Amino acid sequence: MTIAYHASHEQFAPSVLLELSKLAQACGFNAISSSDHFHPWSERQGESGFSFAWLGAALQSTTLPYSVVCAPGQRYHPAIVAQAIATLNEMFPGRLSVALGSGEALNESITGDKWPEKSLRNARLLECYQVISKLLDGEEVNHRGLVNVEKARLYTLPKEKPLLFCAAVSLETARWAGEWADGLLTTHKPHHELEKVVQAFRSNGGAGKPIHLKVQVSYS
Repeated sequence: MTIAYHASHEQFAPSVLLELSKLAQACGFNAISSSDHFHPWSERQGESGFSFAWLGAALQSTTLPYSVVCAPGQRYHPAIVAQAIATLNEMFPGRLSVALGSGEALNESITGDKWPEKSLRNARLLECYQVISKLLDGEEVNHRGLVNVEKARLYTLPKEKPLLFCAAVSLETARWAGEWADGLLTTHKPHHELEKVVQAFRSNGGAGKPIHLKVQVSYS
């Protein structure tokens, strides 16, 4: 089991998070996970650093593996996501995985586009995953659908293709993710509910794939 420190961009300034990540490594954490927000959850939290810019500095400043949540399709074009993933993994081989999610209106609606219903967001997410995966394989990608890509190809690639997780909260999304994702990221809930989510993923293609669980803890 790996225990990671969560770098919460909506709660801390990027410079503070950089120091906290260094401290997390010094204190014995095994990895760092990173959120990705344009807006914080509340004015009181009051921060929203750009995760991909921060990751370059954080990876350089520590030696731990990292993961980041990312919602391609509306705020991020999937080809640009693939380029960011490839660049970071070329510089820091094997140290960054990405959990792709369908997004939250809080962050994605800044584009002014309509916020789609969940079924469309999931369909768009799968298209984005396919585009990102093919680009990371070095393929030229042409795609027309809920996202559009024309003659895209990455010329800078990492030696090893990074894992592309799916961020899923519900049992239904976890089951669907088992068919295509390299792993599952989900959130803590009562044990009997969490067990069902994990089993849904594992029983529909996710057996043997890694699972990351986000748990919020506090101490005084």
